[in-house]
Amino acid sequence: MSKRAQQNSTPGRRIIHIQAHASNLQHPQLVPTGPGGEDKAVPPSKQSKKSSPLDRNSDEHPQHRERNNMAVKSKQKAQDALQRVNQLKEENEWLEAKIKLLTKELSVLKDWFLEGTHNLADKVQPSSTENTTSDNAG
Repeated sequence: MSKRAQQNSTPGRRIIHIQAHASNLQHPQLVPTGPGGEDKAVPPSKQSKKSSPLDRNSDEHPQHRERNNMAVKSKQKAQDALQRVNQLKEENEWLEAKIKLLTKELSVLKDWFLEGTHNLADKVQPSSTENTTSDNAG
């Protein structure tokens, strides 16, 4: 088979007339063009995978709509879950920072408390030994 030079262009597709050697018959064939309309044919793996629209009166239409609705709901549920995960991650980071701050604050308060009790014990202890020595002397 050989391609004739006769081509009709349509947006996104071109028609190539193929002529058979033996029968001399022409068979038009639709060949998708590249993204910019260049003459390179697009391989089937790169072609749009959109199916033809179903007739609203067909028996398959309600099933198609139901599957599509389930897919939309599933996608929305996944997006909501992802948003919730991100929100919880942010909240977790904030809580971890709060824990660090409160731990430092507790450490400072413990130090102040222990320093105050040592100072109080130092003040109280010498006076109690003075009292016992003065009681023994007198």
